[in-house]
Amino acid sequence: MNFLDRNEFNFRPSEKVVEAIRNFVPETLCFYTRIYDEGKKSVVSVKLSEIYNVPEKQVLIGYGGEDILKNAVHYYLMKGEKKSILIPQFSWWYYNRIAGECGGETYMYPLYEKEDTFTYDVDEVIEYTNRIKPRMLLLASPNNPTGNCLTPEEIGRIMENIPADTMVLIDEAYASFISIDTGYIAPLVNKYRNLIISRTLSKFYGLPGLRMGFGFMGVGHENFLSYSNKYLGYNRFSEAVALAALESDEHYRRVADEMEQGRQIFKSVLGNMPGFKVYKSVANFILIKYPVGIKEALEIALEERKYKIKFMTDKGLESCLRITLGRKDQIQVVVDTIKRVAENFYLNGQG
Repeated sequence: MNFLDRNEFNFRPSEKVVEAIRNFVPETLCFYTRIYDEGKKSVVSVKLSEIYNVPEKQVLIGYGGEDILKNAVHYYLMKGEKKSILIPQFSWWYYNRIAGECGGETYMYPLYEKEDTFTYDVDEVIEYTNRIKPRMLLLASPNNPTGNCLTPEEIGRIMENIPADTMVLIDEAYASFISIDTGYIAPLVNKYRNLIISRTLSKFYGLPGLRMGFGFMGVGHENFLSYSNKYLGYNRFSEAVALAALESDEHYRRVADEMEQGRQIFKSVLGNMPGFKVYKSVANFILIKYPVGIKEALEIALEERKYKIKFMTDKGLESCLRITLGRKDQIQVVVDTIKRVAENFYLNGQG
């Protein structure tokens, strides 16, 4: 089966990652790490501190980006009287669930469809935050499933104009597929103590099965760090593989370039077909509006080819598909299948 429904990785890991796995010494697992004795969390947090120029104490490590999100939401929503979080209207369903797990109340701010993209209205995000005064504001950049992002300037404007006691959590799980700029992160987390930026090795580095996430946060949150850190360290096998991935940017940049070719294939083949709209995306997936009358036939046709994509069910996105950007051969099969089913649909006068 070709899985193009959960934004996983359909390419090969880098050679450095393969070598790290092949050369890992099993006896390493017989001992805890000793780096905690130095007042540090992990060899990975040390490496990330060097790469992103953020003090190691402000680096977060988690069991995937999911773990960082859950720890942050649970911790801050359970502290104090405010138990509300403000999230994007079209976003990952998991945000709402983790808030509910700790008795939190979820509010939503809108995203807007503009031509071939979705956008945040930054002024409206600021207005919603000041009016609702949530304990947490969650921003996803790029956002799943719409594929749009915020600029560093827009993030800065939001931070400058909302209450300082609102914790801001930016989910950047899908960052790096288009932009290689990470220089904005250190200035932001050094300036705003109420900011957390969450990333992961699951998407750009293609290792969702490794379950290794990381992030950065402002100063002055020792209690949260104590809550989220692991006293006896982290999985030492995962650490070795993570270090190899972080040293393989050239390999993963080539994969990202191939994904861009996939975006262009979708746009050139489906973009001008009746009933279709291919949205811009800066992530490893693409959102496509399609004529919903072909849904059943398309599901059958894809199943026959052993392909799985995401038929959206979110309110307001029911006429959309979300497709992971896989290899060129996979993209071609999906595009050809959608095109054939749609042409038959219109040929038979159903559209």
